[in-house]
Amino acid sequence: MRKPLLVTEFLDRARDNYPEAEAVVATTGERYSYAELGARSDAFSEVLQDHGIEKGDRVAVLDPNTHYHLEAAYGIFQAGGVHTPLNYRLTPKDYTYILNDAGVDAIYADWDYADKIEEIRDEVPTETFITNDTEKVDGDWQSFDDLVEAADGDYDRPEMSEDEICTINYTSGTTGDPKGVCRTHRTETIHAYLISSHQDISDDDVYLWTLPMFHANGWGHIFAITGNAAKHVCTRGIDAGWIFETVRDEDVSYMCAAPTVLNMLLEYHGANEDVVTEGAADVRVATAGSAPPEATIRTIEDEFGWYMIHVYGLTETGPLITTSNARRLFDDDDAARFDVKKRQGMAYLGTEIRVVDEDGEQVPRDDKHIGEVVVRGNQVMEKYWNKPEETHEAFNDRIEGWFHTGDLATMNENGMISIQDRKKDLIISGGENISSIEVEDALYDHPAVGAAAVIPAPSDKYGETVKAFVVPANGDPENPGVTEEELKQFTREELASYKRVRRVEFVKELPTTATGKVQKYELRKREWDEEERMIGQG
Repeated sequence: MRKPLLVTEFLDRARDNYPEAEAVVATTGERYSYAELGARSDAFSEVLQDHGIEKGDRVAVLDPNTHYHLEAAYGIFQAGGVHTPLNYRLTPKDYTYILNDAGVDAIYADWDYADKIEEIRDEVPTETFITNDTEKVDGDWQSFDDLVEAADGDYDRPEMSEDEICTINYTSGTTGDPKGVCRTHRTETIHAYLISSHQDISDDDVYLWTLPMFHANGWGHIFAITGNAAKHVCTRGIDAGWIFETVRDEDVSYMCAAPTVLNMLLEYHGANEDVVTEGAADVRVATAGSAPPEATIRTIEDEFGWYMIHVYGLTETGPLITTSNARRLFDDDDAARFDVKKRQGMAYLGTEIRVVDEDGEQVPRDDKHIGEVVVRGNQVMEKYWNKPEETHEAFNDRIEGWFHTGDLATMNENGMISIQDRKKDLIISGGENISSIEVEDALYDHPAVGAAAVIPAPSDKYGETVKAFVVPANGDPENPGVTEEELKQFTREELASYKRVRRVEFVKELPTTATGKVQKYELRKREWDEEERMIGQG
């Protein structure tokens, strides 16, 4: 028998089977059961339909990790809308592009970020503006709570197909404008099944939201945690001391943490005596992307007592496609586990990973030959929104029918990959993707900059940080006519804060090819000369 895979079924299951179980611990102190979460989501579905939202309409959510995001997301899904989460670190200019590109009809924005939307209100197609605290927001905004309380939850759930788009997640625009990654009910559902299995998610889990919900729907945890009827503990930002307190007080058993979050926890733990790292539950933590240093894994596991899982993927791939959680390859007290856990890992169930050369041929599984990571799996995106050419290239560059990640890796005899470099002109700092081209464009707007090349530089805190090599317009690197701090501040004003330049080096000239193309590889090779690989470790 064939039954459609729909993301609405995650909340349906939880409220049917666990109506009185605690579903959400809100940042404001309230606690909601799954029956209450379901009722508030129903009410928001009714609100959206009363405001003219129909099946297929895009509804944006700009919110930190609060209960409102969960209610808005499921309210959108149930009404047949397309959930379009926004990165709250972006600028109003970024939102202008995304809201227009997606043709967003309505937006819910947290009070702390609504001013960025108010600033561009007349430049976007959006007609409905909802926030969670109208008294803190300028302009004509409706109150989420007032609308929900006035509704009775009577909405019409349209007939939906598993192959229809249910969410559009925008990338960071690392090779141009941001791209809308289209994910269907089917891709999201299967991805949630996969992380439930590989991250051992169950109904007695207490999940701490240190990972942004906008990041590929929180790596799918909006769905997996809800569907398993586990508990969501929401956050409005990251504070290391608060995380340890919450882990203890709420008996947190599971969280995801970007490398920067892990570093914050390590620093706090090292600077404070008698830090309690666990409550009544054992803790496991998933981290993604660049390889965590062995010292990080050792401290997290041996001193915190947590179990670490290293995973890997991209927004386009679900996101997660590999895991280092291969228990048959190591013992918990064996130093050999570090060699496994530093790897991005082996393919998830139902997922095929290859490392291929420029001709699309698989490289030997000897952990020496480097190729591009390509993937096939049911959790991989459907397409880029309104970008057919980019979609075709992403699935057919070196080998037809496989998604091309742009990451260069080796593979060992067990099929575990280890990322070595990137094909894309990309910086990953603290878990955020940054386009070096975008930063260069901002630098070129400064009159004292004659030429610029931006690359990732090693950073103990962020894994990678943004460094700019600048040829002054006057040609004199000794007296460039602008200071390093002035250029840093200039990019801070022009870009989202996490994209700003952190280091500047003034140079007489940039290395170029015979045709005048800047050889960033030479700059990166020089910058990473003392490192094991050409990418940062978290």
